[in-house]
This record gives sequence, C-alpha cells and structure tokens, in this order.
Amino acid sequence: MSFPSPIRTSDFEALRDSCGRVINNLRISVTDRCNFRCRYCMPENGMVWMKKSDLLTYEEIDRLARLFADLGVCKIRLTGGEPLMRKDLHRLVKRLAAIPGIGDLALTTNGYFLEEQANDLIRAGLGRVNVSLDSLDASTFNGLTRRDYYAKVWKGLEIVQGLGVGPIKINVVLIRGVNDDEIGEFGRLARARQYIVRFIEFMPIGLDDDWSSEKVVPAKEVVERLEKEIGTRLQPIERWGRQPADRYVFDDGIGEIGFISSVSEPFCERCNRVRITSDGKLRTCLFSLEETDLKGPLREGSDDEQLKHAILEAVWNKERGHLINRPDFVRPGRTMSQIGG
Repeated sequence: MSFPSPIRTSDFEALRDSCGRVINNLRISVTDRCNFRCRYCMPENGMVWMKKSDLLTYEEIDRLARLFADLGVCKIRLTGGEPLMRKDLHRLVKRLAAIPGIGDLALTTNGYFLEEQANDLIRAGLGRVNVSLDSLDASTFNGLTRRDYYAKVWKGLEIVQGLGVGPIKINVVLIRGVNDDEIGEFGRLARARQYIVRFIEFMPIGLDDDWSSEKVVPAKEVVERLEKEIGTRLQPIERWGRQPADRYVFDDGIGEIGFISSVSEPFCERCNRVRITSDGKLRTCLFSLEETDLKGPLREGSDDEQLKHAILEAVWNKERGHLINRPDFVRPGRTMSQIGG
C-alpha cells in the first residue's frame, strides 16, 4: 500500500481520511467464535477458529481503544463472532467504560447469553445492546441460524429490557423469499415493545452465503410494505445522518424503524467507522481486501506514537466506497464472524 507524505500525529485534531470523513466510531471484535451458524455469516461445518494466543488480550484492546480515543473516537461497539462467548467480557466493558472521551459503549450480540450476563455487563458500564434476530417465527429462526435457540434469545431480550437499558435495537437481515414475509410482524414488534427495528440488506460477505442481488430487499420496498401492513405512514426522522441507518417513525409516533442499505443505497460518503478484528487487524471498510496489522507492533514493543501513526496512515487511506454494485467487486476472504459484525 502506498501512503502520502509522512503523517505526524500532531497534525491531526481528528481522525480523518483523505475524503474528509471524520472517524469517531470504532467496532472491536473480541472473538471469531459463535454458537450460531447463521447462513449469511458462516458455513455450518469446517470453520477453523483462531487460537486463543492469536486473539487480542483485554489489555491490548484497552490500549488500542485509548489510542483511538486520543485521536477522537467517542463510540465503541463490541462485536464478534458472538462477543459473549469471550470469557468475562464484563471485565473488558469496565475497562472501556472508564476511557475518557468514550461516551457510547455498545454491544452487538445474538442474544443467547444475555440471560446470564446482562446484569454484569450493565453494572460494568455497557450503555446499549443490539440483538440480531432475523425471524419472529421459531421455525424460520432455526433454519436461518441452524440452531434451536429462539426461546433463549427472547429470554435474554426480556431481561435486558427489564434492566432499563435502551434503546434496544433489533437487527434483521432481510433475505427475499426467506424472511421478508415477516416485515409487517417486525413493524408491529417495534410498536408493541418499543424496540428499534433495523432492517439490514443482505450483503455479499464470505464465500458460502448464497448471496445474489435478487435476494436483496431495498429499503424503499420495505417502507411501502410496512405502511400497507401497519396502515399508517412512515416519516423520516434522520436520513443521511451520522449513523449508517436511515431512521423513520410511524405517523402516530409509535415505533421506530431503521434501514441499513449497504447494497441499494450505500452510505460510504458519510461512513464514520473502522473495525479491529479479534486478531488485531485494522479494517477501514467491511469489504476491505487489505488490513493493517496492529497486534504485531503492539507485541513487538511499539510505543503509542508509533501505533497512532499506523492508525492514522491506515485511516487516511480508507476506501472511498465499496464496489458491491460493480462487476469488478471481490468479496473479502474472511467470513463475517472473522471480520466482526
């Protein structure tokens, strides 16, 4: 990779790329392991997990997070794999919650372990929870995840809601012909439970997800189907804002819906995030083909300024946008669980 003229950390008041986008959102994957086998994420069999020694330690994650905070990052989200499979995750949450400047600490989970861990996580300082739930029908859920864990996920959701954490977001990967017949049910869920339901377009990641553009359900179509099913209009409350999701609310003010439309309406020009994989690679785009190793320099004794320099250079060269809709698009070689969801 070629870089521009040498970058000095003192030159930067904010973490910014060459397109002028300010990066203030960091997603940190803590493990590639998962107890689900979601069809769009990983194959049912044959996954080779990273060795524990290859994973960033909590101390290493804490150090990197502090460096990113020094450079202007104010939001951190813990992901996986399934992050709650990492032992004593509340210990890491407590560390990250204490970092000056981090005002938003969140978790994305499949929900399976929330029943046992939610209380410790919230006491440690976790602020928000997103739960991946692609179907409200147990049979469809089992088919998508290849696991019979539907009731367990709902128990976890109810416990989190009872603890007063909010707003709880439900992430729904929509796949035409698989779960798009539940659009109306998810709309009713948003209104009845006050969850924020976010519809995520099916994306081509990994090598075994059976993706095709025909299976993508665009946001415009979902809005029309929701309005027809619910019988009231959706009004935009934030479009092309600082979040990847376009946000809508029903006319009567009850029920928020979000759309993450990476395929049909890419938000690359307003992207404000980067990712660290569980083995310590910095990825500036979900669809990146290149990564910057941070774990190696960490373990070889690099000081903070050297690490910040590596971060600044990688972010400066962040891709202008992904190439999903172009014929020369090449999928990332890693599965979603290896990248960090």
